[in-house]
Amino acid sequence: MSDDTDPTVLREARDAVVEYAPELARLTPGRTGNLSVRDGGRFAVTPTGVAYDAFDTEDVPVVNLDGERVAGRMKPSSEVPMHRHIYRGFGAGDAVEGDGPGAIVHTHSPWATTMAVLHRELPPIHYMIVAVGKRVPVAEYAPYGTEELAANVVAAMEEANATASFIENHGLVVTADDIETALEHTTHVEDLSRLYLQSSAVGDPTELPEAELDTAIEQFEGYGQ
Repeated sequence: MSDDTDPTVLREARDAVVEYAPELARLTPGRTGNLSVRDGGRFAVTPTGVAYDAFDTEDVPVVNLDGERVAGRMKPSSEVPMHRHIYRGFGAGDAVEGDGPGAIVHTHSPWATTMAVLHRELPPIHYMIVAVGKRVPVAEYAPYGTEELAANVVAAMEEANATASFIENHGLVVTADDIETALEHTTHVEDLSRLYLQSSAVGDPTELPEAELDTAIEQFEGYGQ
C-alpha cells in the first residue's frame, strides 16, 4: 500500500534524488536518464517523464525490492525493474543496511551510448577505469523497462566483476555506494568512452596490463585518506 502524501518515508534518500537529479541534464538528453538512492530494502527513484528539476521530495517515488511503490505522488521511472534487480543482485535482497550498492545512475550520455551502439566494451586504456572495474562490459539488448533487460545488466556486471555496464543500443548504467560517487563514476566512464573512441580513430589504443590495474586499485584504496 502506497502512502503518496507522507514526506517522512525515506526522507534523506528522496531529498538526495531531488538534489542530484539535475546532474542528469549534463549527462543525458531530454528526460531519458534516471537515478535512485537505496536505504535498506527500499529505494527512492526519479519519477518518469518529468523534467529533472520539476519535482520535490514529496513527489519522489519510493519502491521496495519487490517493485511495489510505497510512497511518492509521482509514478516511478520505467526502469524500476533494472534498479530493483541490480540492488537485489548485488547483496541487497536481505535488506541489510549498507549491503550492496547504495545508488544507481542510468544515462544515455553520447560517448557511452556510442559504445553501446557499437556493442563494444571499454577496455583498460587508462588507470581511471578501475573506479568501476577492469573493463566496462556490454549487456545484451532487451526492451527498456523489462525484467529481461534488468537480468541482462546484472549478468554482464557480475561476469565482468564491474560496477558499470553499457546496454546494447541503449546507454550506460553505473552503481556505487552513494549517489555522489555513482555520478562521478558515470562521468569517468563517459570521458573514457570519448577517449577510447577518439584514439581508435587515430590508431589502436594500448591497454594497460593486469599488473598495472592491480597497482592502481591498491593506490585508490588509500586515495584521499
